[in-house]
Amino acid sequence: MRWTVKFCGFWLLPCLLLSGCMVGPDYVRPPAETADQWLEAEDQRLKTTSANDQDWWKTFKDPILNRLIDRAYLQNLNIRVAGVRVLEARAQLGIAIGNIYPQNQQLTASLTKVHLSQRASQAAFSRIFDYAQTQIGLTASWEIDFWGKFRRAIESADAGFQAAVEDYNNALVSLTADVARAYITIRTLEKRLGIARQNVDTQKENLQIAEARYNGGTTSERDVEQARTVLANTQASIPTLEIGLRQQQNALSVLLGMPPRRMSDLMAATAQIPAPPVQVAVGIPAELLRRRPDVRNAEWQAAAQSANIGVTKADLYPAISLSGTFGFLSSDVGSFALGDVVLWKSRIANFGPALQWNIFNYGQITNQVRVQDARLQELLISYQNTVLTAQREVEDNLVAFLRSQERAQSLGESTAAAQRSLNLATLQYRQGITDFTTVLTAQQALLSEQDSLASTLGDISNNLVGVYRALGGGWQIREGEDVVPDSIKEEMTKRTDWGGLLRPAAQPSPDTRTPSGISWPRW
Repeated sequence: MRWTVKFCGFWLLPCLLLSGCMVGPDYVRPPAETADQWLEAEDQRLKTTSANDQDWWKTFKDPILNRLIDRAYLQNLNIRVAGVRVLEARAQLGIAIGNIYPQNQQLTASLTKVHLSQRASQAAFSRIFDYAQTQIGLTASWEIDFWGKFRRAIESADAGFQAAVEDYNNALVSLTADVARAYITIRTLEKRLGIARQNVDTQKENLQIAEARYNGGTTSERDVEQARTVLANTQASIPTLEIGLRQQQNALSVLLGMPPRRMSDLMAATAQIPAPPVQVAVGIPAELLRRRPDVRNAEWQAAAQSANIGVTKADLYPAISLSGTFGFLSSDVGSFALGDVVLWKSRIANFGPALQWNIFNYGQITNQVRVQDARLQELLISYQNTVLTAQREVEDNLVAFLRSQERAQSLGESTAAAQRSLNLATLQYRQGITDFTTVLTAQQALLSEQDSLASTLGDISNNLVGVYRALGGGWQIREGEDVVPDSIKEEMTKRTDWGGLLRPAAQPSPDTRTPSGISWPRW
């Protein structure tokens, strides 16, 4: 191939000089409308300073929750799938990079036994019908990236790689939030079960009082039956709560990457519903553009599609390539021998430039470019919609977080009043001042208020989890870590030579890089 370059130097020089030409549009970030402040920004419970949500779950100050999230990060299977997809995208980028170099390089060798037809045209000039032939050679072809088709493909693959990284980051955001919500829901159900069982004990005592007064002739059988009805109704609520508790434990088990199991070894039985901090830092809406992985993912997808327009558009222009073959060939005809293949006189060579141009494509390529452009426009609009959706999710969770606190305050007051009312009603019933219906009404009111309060306390914490999730916090947990655990890397290495692609250095660090201006990847 050394002489090919020398012979075709007059072709290579202009091609290389013009290789900076790249058809297709350069990616430009679309405008995305963001509000100046959150609607609830004036609330004293919120701070508009930048949210420090790298490990937001620690704001609940619950060591069990911290351990569960750490375990889920190490063992969750969906995270491992997302990590392997990052490696897949990195390998796809390597394929795109390889196309910038000579696309076809083959070493060939053959030994052929030939028998010619005695009635073939060449039989009139030669009486040799049987011979052997051996050949060794090197063939190469290189389509020059004259119009930037391969460089645009690299841009697209690099953006696809970054999008896969953001998918991984977004999976971490979902995982941390899902684990926290499952844990908080479990604690809430445990609290509600405790309330129900406590009320069952109280109602059993009241049933005993009603039975004693009935046996003593001071009241009617109706009081006894009413007491039994209320007791049975409360007891009936317990299996429903137990179903919900077991299902949440099963969900948490799967999030932790293990089969459904009882969680008593991981969760202390006496833990309370995690309480939120007094103030929460939420930043400003514009920060979502760099903090939420799904927003960055949407933009990387648009950037990848923008480069695809150039890849397709390059087909409208001629493809210029260089190709050549150099080798040795010999046969055993006449005085020749197969061993002569090593002699310089046995060399064969062909080389030169080639041009291919689809001049009659009946608008197919042009319409393919239009298809790619339409797909880009779809993704640009989807990016803008993702930004708006992100703001709505933050606003929804903020208002739910704040208003549920106000609801909890009112429920706390009503629960205390319901407890005092029950105490008075029970005392008056024992003294014969009031009837048993008053006691039962007070019992039902107290149970309802206590259950609502416990549910609302859980809602407060779950809504705060929703705030952090909407803000895009939690993906930073992978900082300094690889996208797949060592066990997965060892398994993949046994099957395939991954070179250095399984090392963390081959993957992007968890930063906030966005495709404001696509640059070539650092290979």
